[in-house]
Amino acid sequence: MTSVLEYAIETYFGRIGLILLFSISFVIALAIPIFASLPTYSDIGAIFVRTGSVFANLNAINTAIIIAATLFSLLFLSFAIVAINVIVKHKRTQVRIRHEVLDGIEKYTGRVFMILLLFTFILSVVNLLTYSTGYSGLATAIAGIVFIPLFFYAPSSIVIDERGMIRAMRASAAYLFKRLDYFLMWLALAIVIISFFDFIFIIVSGTLISRYAMLVFDSLFVLPFLIVLQSQMYMKRFALLKR
Repeated sequence: MTSVLEYAIETYFGRIGLILLFSISFVIALAIPIFASLPTYSDIGAIFVRTGSVFANLNAINTAIIIAATLFSLLFLSFAIVAINVIVKHKRTQVRIRHEVLDGIEKYTGRVFMILLLFTFILSVVNLLTYSTGYSGLATAIAGIVFIPLFFYAPSSIVIDERGMIRAMRASAAYLFKRLDYFLMWLALAIVIISFFDFIFIIVSGTLISRYAMLVFDSLFVLPFLIVLQSQMYMKRFALLKR
């Protein structure tokens, strides 16, 4: 597991210019719900929707805004995730990055967008169906845990293996259960890194400002690194790249 982390750090800092450029899409994706006037709040570098407020004030206009904001946000997320995976693929396989970007990024982005949209749809449906029970938060969290194996490595599989959606989801689940230690390491690092920087921002700038400062920092630096690490973990399934 140490070698995976070393590769991720090497790739991240070795391609920091390109990664930062593509990470602007993460900032845009996370900012869209805020500027779309959705009932959201920011915490630990992420945007959360207040579902209680959404359901209480739901009408045709609000529904259209929510759907449009979600689609555009997922589109920018998809582009950034694909671009970073292309960078990792180039770093480990020496495939010409210009050829990959020009010929594959549109196709990959479309597939990853559908993957993210499907995952969002599943969680939204679970949240909606269980809202009246008062346990929608718990039910949505359980649904996320149940379905995450199908989606965790799917974007990497789409870009690296050039798989379609269904095959990518199958490969994601198979590899996650095969190397559960990788997933647990990724999850532990994500919690530690985000919590550490969130604490620093609270100390330096106060609770209110730190929420949005952390959101920008997380979008530009933390999330891209976690995507690089995730992609590097998936790359380890190729025997010729294990060293």
